[in-house]
Amino acid sequence: MKIFQLSAEPRTALGKKATKALRQQNLIPVVLNGSKIVDDPDKAELKEGQKCVVIGNGKGLITTDLTVKAEDVRKLVYTPDIFAIELNIKGEMKMAVLKDIQFHPVTDAILHIDLLEVYPDKPVVMQVPVQLEGHAEGVKAGGKLNLMMKKIKVKAPYTDIPERVVINVDNLTLGKSLQIGELNFEGLELVNAKNAVVCSVQLTRAARGQQAAAEAPAE
Repeated sequence: MKIFQLSAEPRTALGKKATKALRQQNLIPVVLNGSKIVDDPDKAELKEGQKCVVIGNGKGLITTDLTVKAEDVRKLVYTPDIFAIELNIKGEMKMAVLKDIQFHPVTDAILHIDLLEVYPDKPVVMQVPVQLEGHAEGVKAGGKLNLMMKKIKVKAPYTDIPERVVINVDNLTLGKSLQIGELNFEGLELVNAKNAVVCSVQLTRAARGQQAAAEAPAE
């Protein structure tokens, strides 16, 4: 994946009033998830902006509240590409990926971003864009190629996740589809349901006519 460099500041003032004030300054609240798990939440050593969320079994997960500038994340959010994010928190470097984004229902302005901290030796699930290549047999016969899934979920260490997965459709015939269970990519585990349809060649009206004419008995 490409690397996106992003600077962030720790956020200590929480709540609706503080969040509203941040947005008025063109800042976006961010939560960095996926940091280390601690055995005793009450004794966790926390840095500025961090808190420890109890997750059960007497353990806690450290998360970090941050702010980023709205203009700094536009090329990260408004793009079909995926990135590994090199996050600079007051000089401390962490690697992360986008987990979730909340948009305003009317203006589409970014309200909140969730990031997930990632590590080279720990698998993560990400949605990766699909790229079709080749010329399907069904298209040559007059059909129409449809892409049903623009992204598929893969699981792997972030260092092994590609910018996109490339699927060859040369052998896809009229009326046939390609499902997740038929795909295989080295080093990647596909997380979507095996029967989920990625792409298909649809029978068009012209293709149906050609097929009927070919199957009609000769006079």
